[in-house]
Amino acid sequence: MGKLTVNDLDLLGKRVFVRVDFNVPMEEKDGQMVINDTTRIKETLPTLDLLTSKGAKVILASHLGRPKGQRDPSASLKPVAAKLADLIQRPVAFVDDCIGEKVEKTISIMQPGDILLLENVRYYNEEEANDPAFAAKLAALADIYVNDAFGSAHRAHASTEGAARILAQRGGKCAAGLLMERELKFLGDELEAPARPFVVILGGAKVSDKIKVIDRLLEKADTILIGGAMAYTFKLALGYKTAKSLVEADATSIAVRALAKAADRGVKFLLPSDNVIATPVDTGKLSKKGRPIFDLQNPRINSEPDIPEGTEGLDIGPATIARYSSVLRGAKTILWNGPMGMFEDKRFAEGTFAVARAVVAATRDNGTKSIIGGGDSVKAINQAGLGDQVTFMSTGGGASLEFLEGKVLPGVAALSEK
Repeated sequence: MGKLTVNDLDLLGKRVFVRVDFNVPMEEKDGQMVINDTTRIKETLPTLDLLTSKGAKVILASHLGRPKGQRDPSASLKPVAAKLADLIQRPVAFVDDCIGEKVEKTISIMQPGDILLLENVRYYNEEEANDPAFAAKLAALADIYVNDAFGSAHRAHASTEGAARILAQRGGKCAAGLLMERELKFLGDELEAPARPFVVILGGAKVSDKIKVIDRLLEKADTILIGGAMAYTFKLALGYKTAKSLVEADATSIAVRALAKAADRGVKFLLPSDNVIATPVDTGKLSKKGRPIFDLQNPRINSEPDIPEGTEGLDIGPATIARYSSVLRGAKTILWNGPMGMFEDKRFAEGTFAVARAVVAATRDNGTKSIIGGGDSVKAINQAGLGDQVTFMSTGGGASLEFLEGKVLPGVAALSEK
């Protein structure tokens, strides 16, 4: 990796502005905001341990939720400061702002090894607008900039790009944290020349969301395994009936092009040969987003190429599981992005969980490098209880996809070269 990292820096006594991703899931309980999942906080601990052990004055900044420039108490990072202090067993100071005199005074009395968490940067609209004046105020708080928030690196915001650029312009160093370094290593360097066979598993709802990833990976993969709702768009493109399955009728031409490119390049492009289907029955109720709620009745296996009239495909079937698992057993590198079905409902989770087990088996038994590309894939593999048995799990959702597409991420571009 060509970017400067925290390991390359002299940190003793330096004010280090660290952009972290503490956008953790929270809910209100008895009038208090409670953190449901501390994964994103825990992922930053190696970087924080390194910074404090080297005598840095650590100033943490993050967003939380979408307060849209308002001081929304439910989006305050104060509970995160308390949770972080519990996890690292040392004090974490908190200031209820991210710029201004109160912040500056608190930083001025910090000692080497101290940690301060600033309030939600999105309390200011200037954050998402990447306002130069706001970015300059953030940059003025520090001598060194560190980005350890890969999940936000695809956004050119003040705390992810603007502040780094301004600090660099005045001669300060901008480095990747240990988590960011690992993301760039596994999603970048490791996939640049992967050990072969290189097998890609792609799922999720929309072909249109992943067509750029598919197109780029067709340049590198030996085999691509398709699952999730996007499989039905490919089926529709091939002339099969998809009934009530979720499809993108306007994306069939994209699917046809992907299939043609795979054939042209000799890439095996596998689609499900059987499915778990169910009959959706309108309950007459609406979701919070105003959409009809359907009761999925009579789940069963369908081994025909067409999805039967009045039914919906919701998972890959046992024959497909066996075929995909066989391919994965022979892989030397695996990249997985997107579930195989509606895994949130246990009736349609077996395809996703079986693929997770196959990925883990290849990792354990064959030394296969297994990379989980963020988003629902990480959620699914954790739900299966297997998250600690793969080589690497990305913390980025949209950032992972954009990076795999080959896009330059603003938060990465702003970091100093070695």
